[in-house]
Formats: sequence, C-alpha cells, structure tokens
Amino acid sequence: MTELANVEIGTARPFERIRRLPLLAPLRYRDFRLVWFGESISLFGDQFHYVALSWLVLGMTGSGLALGTVLLAAALPRGVFLLVGGALSDRISPRTLMLASNAVRAVITTVIAALVLGDRIEIWHLVIAGALFGTVDAVFFPAIGTIVARLVPADRLGAANAVLQGTQQFMHTVGPALAGFAIAIVGIGVAFVVDAASFGVAAVAMFLVRSVRVPAASVPPGLAEDIVSVEEAPGSAPRASVLAEMIEGARAVMGDPVLRMLVLLSTAFNVAFTGPVVVGLPWLVQGRFGGDAAMLGLLFAAFGGGSLVGILLVGMVPRTRGLGGLLLVIAMLLGVGLATIGVAPPLVVSLVCLLIGCGTGYLNVSIITWTQARTEPHLLGRTMSFLMLGSVVGAPLSLAVAGAVVDINATALFVGAGALVMATALAGFATSLPRRMV
Repeated sequence: MTELANVEIGTARPFERIRRLPLLAPLRYRDFRLVWFGESISLFGDQFHYVALSWLVLGMTGSGLALGTVLLAAALPRGVFLLVGGALSDRISPRTLMLASNAVRAVITTVIAALVLGDRIEIWHLVIAGALFGTVDAVFFPAIGTIVARLVPADRLGAANAVLQGTQQFMHTVGPALAGFAIAIVGIGVAFVVDAASFGVAAVAMFLVRSVRVPAASVPPGLAEDIVSVEEAPGSAPRASVLAEMIEGARAVMGDPVLRMLVLLSTAFNVAFTGPVVVGLPWLVQGRFGGDAAMLGLLFAAFGGGSLVGILLVGMVPRTRGLGGLLLVIAMLLGVGLATIGVAPPLVVSLVCLLIGCGTGYLNVSIITWTQARTEPHLLGRTMSFLMLGSVVGAPLSLAVAGAVVDINATALFVGAGALVMATALAGFATSLPRRMV
C-alpha cells in the first residue's frame, strides 16, 4: 500500500478545505480523528475530576495535607511505572493499551462516583483510586505518544501533535471554570459520573480504531504491506523480558547524544517552570503586587493562551532546518523571561507570561515531533517514556522546592529557575546539539 489505510476516500470532499490547512490536515485520517475525538472528550471529563476531587477532599478534611496525600498516591506509581509503560508500548499495540487504560479508568471512576453519591466515600478510597489511576496512567501516556506516529505520515506529525496538545491546552484553560460552575449546580457525585462517561467514550473511540502502521521489526517475513491490523502479528523470535527491553531502551536513549540532551532539557524545564508558575505566581500576586484572584487568573490565562499559540505554530509553520539551534535560542530567552518575572512589575509580568507560554508550547511539541520522527519504531514507546519521565519526576520536585523557597525569597526562586534553564541551554550548545539535531 502506498497510502495510509485509515484515509477514507469517501470523505475526501467534505475535508477538501481542511486538507488545505496544514494544522488540520491530520484530521483527514479516520483513526487519528477517532483518537483525537475520544481523548478530547476524556480531557474534558478530567477537568471535572480534578476540580471535584480537590473540592471533595478539602470538604471532607479541610486539610491541604490530605489533598496532597491523595495526589501523591497517583504521582508515585505514575513515576515508578512509566518506563514499564514505555516498554509495554513497544511490545503491545498502543491501541490495545489505550483501550484497556480508558476502560479501567472508567470503572475506577464509576466506583468513586457510586461511593460519593451513596455518601460512603472515605479518604482511603481516594488514596487507593489514586494509586490505581497513577499505575494506569503510566501505561497510557507512552502509548498515546507512540500511536500518533503510527496513524499519520511523518510529514504530518507536527500538525498531529499540535492538534492533540492544542486541544489539551484548550481544555486546561477553559475546562476548570466550566467544571467548577457545573459542579456547583449538579454536585460532586455527578461530576465523577461525567468523568467516568468521558472515559467510556474514549474507550469506544479506541475500539473503533482499525489500522495503524506496524514497525518493520514486528512484521512477519513476506508481508509486503506497511499497514496492517492494529493487532500486530508477533514475529517468530521470542521476545525479551520487559526488564531487558527497559534496559535496551535506556541504553538507546542515554547512548544517543541528542536524545540524552533532550531528556535533560525536558527535566530541567519541568523543574524550572512548574513550581515557579504554580506556586510562585500566586505568591507574587498576593504578597508583592497586592492583587486579587482576577489578576492571578489573567496571568494564568496569559501563560495558557501563549502556550496554545506556540503549540499551533508548530502545526502551521513548516519544519525548519537548524531546529536544535532554534530550540536552544528559545530556551535561553525563556530563561531570561523567567528570571525577569522575579523583578518586574505586574504589566511586564503578564507580557512575559504570554511569551513564555508561547515558547514552552513551541518547544514541547517540537521536541515530541522530532523524537517521534527520529526514533526507530520498535523503540518509540520507551523513548517517549524517558521524555515524559522528566515531567513526572521534575514537576513534583519543583513544587516542593518552590514551596520552600518562595517564602524566603521569591526573587531568588525565579532568578534561580531562569539560571537553570539558561545553563541547560548552554550545555546544549556545548554538546553541539544544533549540529546534531537537524
């Protein structure tokens, strides 16, 4: 076959105009549309879950420590098992893993909804549910990072990732407000029902996915087509253990100078940005600017809106040569911007938040797209899990450090975070990333 199997000839005319827009071109492919639709509904449901969970725990206990414990119960297994999830994504069809993950999360959330509606919910229920969620997430995240590269051609990867990441950013920007308003009307129990139903929709969408490209190493000898059923036929040779494949993936990533540097950049970015943005900005608004929740909301909106613009730019602007150098220059500017927030007045801070959001959105999607296009297909799941590990591990660490530092010296928090980003970018220049990453 010379054309992806999931392009529907009969839908060519309705999507004629879409085809002309580079950003929306991936929506021509039936199976990508299904994945995008299902995950969009799931992301919307997630906003109900996050708001309802926080409100429920605080209402039951009045304790931030209790809420932190519930969130930590999900974060720990997510970090511990993420590399295992990456190895599984290279052994098992990512479609199967995503379908199972959505189905399991639908069941977990349904149980929580029933306990809340029946007024029988306890904190230990939420801790166990969080641990189960984190474990399933560790399988799901590498799988979705893997399946995108199998649903669209290589020249559509940037646009496909921009569509998915842009939708995610949009949901994170507008979803919490809509969820909070809905919860105030219908109650917390119904909010969990909505989330469970969203996972059900995502599971059905994944069930309807029919064709993906199979890595060459997985195709039995004599099979000429490069597109086969998602239920990949195993090769004749016995598979290595999951642990052996994890070690193989670690060696492949750490042995590649570019991938190794990208993992370092991803980790440094999450450490540098998560805590200062989530903890530092609220402190500045309240403690230094004397602002209110509306000011904080505007700063978060500037950051989120800028990120959405940066994400969309990747899908609309053709890939340029010298990508490595461009990313490092952007990283240097982001470091300067982050340090500026610690000393600037409110109006400048809002503008800087907009620009930082744009830069981080562009960097995130560009790195994901380059990695998907560059990595050998049979290693993609493990490689993506290493990239994601930086956010899974770095973000909680950043929150802890920011919480301790901001009360002592908020300026030092932002200047130090900016210095970390700039130092990491300089390390990229020192290791010849611009020359290696083309």
